[in-house]
Amino acid sequence: MLDREYVQKELDKFKRYVVQQSRSNLTKGGKNVNKKLYNSIDGEAISSKNSLRLAFEMEDYGTFQDLGVKGKTSSAKAPNSPYKFGSGTGKKGGLTEGINKWVRARRFQFRDRKGKFLSFDSTAFLVTRSIYNKGIKPSFFFTKPFEKAFERLPDDIIEAYGLDVESLIKLK
Repeated sequence: MLDREYVQKELDKFKRYVVQQSRSNLTKGGKNVNKKLYNSIDGEAISSKNSLRLAFEMEDYGTFQDLGVKGKTSSAKAPNSPYKFGSGTGKKGGLTEGINKWVRARRFQFRDRKGKFLSFDSTAFLVTRSIYNKGIKPSFFFTKPFEKAFERLPDDIIEAYGLDVESLIKLK
């Protein structure tokens, strides 16, 4: 029976590369406030008798960060995104809650016209309203490394499969 040792190694290498580069892109892009998304990025690579399986997972909001979200009034930031604010499919108040935590974690506050700091809640409201109306620009922190590694994957798999067949022939 054919042992898929080399194919499994290639799949594992693909998975490690995509996870490592995605995490690196998050950090470089300044989207790694509390490391929740960073730590959630993981993958699974399985080479079985009749199939190959590759799966990646991350926090739900990771896909919004990766692909962007169209705004309620403008889609200029993410014109090709499959997601849109105001579609009625998302959790009510989810954006407000997330932005409130983000503002507090970064100790971020706007000033009024007199120079006094606004409260965290007021700052979060203004940021939330802007994001809701204008959208979120895509970062492609996951898409770019996946596509780059996927371009090389077919050749690597063919070569690894050849090595597996070669090792099978040597055994017989």
